[in-house]
Amino acid sequence: MRVSKEPEERRNEILDTAELLFFSKGYTKTTINDMLQAIGIAKGTFYYYFKSKEEVMDAVVQRIIGAGVAAAQQIAMDPELTVHEKLLRIVMAQKPDAAGRKSHLIEQFHEADNAQLHQKSLTETILQLTPVLTGVIKQGVEEKLFHTPYPQESIEFLLISSQFLFDEGLFHWTPEEMMQKIQAFIYIMETTLGAKKGSFSYVTQMFAQLPQDEGGEREIEP
Repeated sequence: MRVSKEPEERRNEILDTAELLFFSKGYTKTTINDMLQAIGIAKGTFYYYFKSKEEVMDAVVQRIIGAGVAAAQQIAMDPELTVHEKLLRIVMAQKPDAAGRKSHLIEQFHEADNAQLHQKSLTETILQLTPVLTGVIKQGVEEKLFHTPYPQESIEFLLISSQFLFDEGLFHWTPEEMMQKIQAFIYIMETTLGAKKGSFSYVTQMFAQLPQDEGGEREIEP
């Protein structure tokens, strides 16, 4: 006997189930029928909410990214935090928990069949985080900590370059190469934003706190 549920509750149930299946079976091997059987709903009910498995995965991604962006917005609005405290906490709020669902989702992104979804997640992260970080950079400009006429564009370039360069699914840097690139990235940040030399030294500590995967590599993602 099927149970009638409110639309939002049913939609979340589909997303919760799909998320568990993606993590346990993998996105490629999970079918819509798997979701139907796990939830106990008819195919017509599924298609009332989603047009395809790809649309479900996109909604799962949006939900996880949305949680990180909401945390970033809360941090950015905290009047008790300095500009650099806000930047550090916002970035750390996006890092994956080694045992959490975001970490498992990242593993699926790095599968060859999920390249398009991976690209979507990176793009969406940049689009949603840029306005939040731009506000923090503008605060830094007002406080004379940064000197740039392009706060939004500066953040866009920094986000895009960091998301791509530090993606373990695309590159496999040695520890020495990684440290060199982190130091270079700090230099580029300070130069681009017109910040005082050494003001972003905490970025090195931030990378040191990122969780490691089973191979001992850092997980650096949106």
